[in-house]
Amino acid sequence: MTKLRRYWEWGRLLPRDADKHTVDLARSRPDAIEHVDHEKRLWRRVYPPPGREGLVPLAFVFADTTEAKVANTVAVLEEAGRRYWSPRRYGSFYREAITAKDYSQAVPVVVTTLEQLQGHGADAAVWRRLGRESEQTLTAALDNPDGDAFFREQEARAEAEDKRRRVAEREAQRPVCKRCGQKFTDQRWEETTAHRTAWSAGDVSVCGTCHADDVAREEAAAEAARLEAAAPPEPEDDQKPCRGRSLGLTIRFEPISA
Repeated sequence: MTKLRRYWEWGRLLPRDADKHTVDLARSRPDAIEHVDHEKRLWRRVYPPPGREGLVPLAFVFADTTEAKVANTVAVLEEAGRRYWSPRRYGSFYREAITAKDYSQAVPVVVTTLEQLQGHGADAAVWRRLGRESEQTLTAALDNPDGDAFFREQEARAEAEDKRRRVAEREAQRPVCKRCGQKFTDQRWEETTAHRTAWSAGDVSVCGTCHADDVAREEAAAEAARLEAAAPPEPEDDQKPCRGRSLGLTIRFEPISA
């Protein structure tokens, strides 16, 4: 147990020549080192990239003991050391849809016995990783099929499903024209609801096409009224122009006697 704890702590150390920004970040709070990339940590100066999430694997090989003692020791190690080897839940907006596990800060711990190694070889399925039930090959035991790659797949699916749900909810709320029964376009919907445009949207219960018809009728009626107002008045039929009156004269017509 002590070995596992120290191994985990060593994996969280920074090299002595770490830059000041990284050092200040790591000291800012107890878990801040988890936000420092593994490439900047001390262990990466010693070990090559493992090719998977997490710290450098740790193997326990038990020798000269009984199966019962091995089982008891592994059970204690598994329970007491859970903080160091166990993955965590991913923090995600779609948390409820995510079952993938975050192994980024965990020490992969595998156990076996010397007898199994001698009898089957290190490449055989003789390794059991803490947190798993069956024995696997070393490669399979160290792999994280429910890790980062699975998380990205689940999050992408959850995001796509959330987008489909939001689109469906929006479509269910889309207004329908009271006149022709057609659904509003996005543009018309925005025109009738946005504060900056609603005042000039006309009848907000009709779609864009019907609104355009209304505008066309109003414009035609306005143009007709304008033309009518601009036309000169026509003279009345019983009015005849008199030339004398235009000169300011009074003309009287007298009958002529025979």
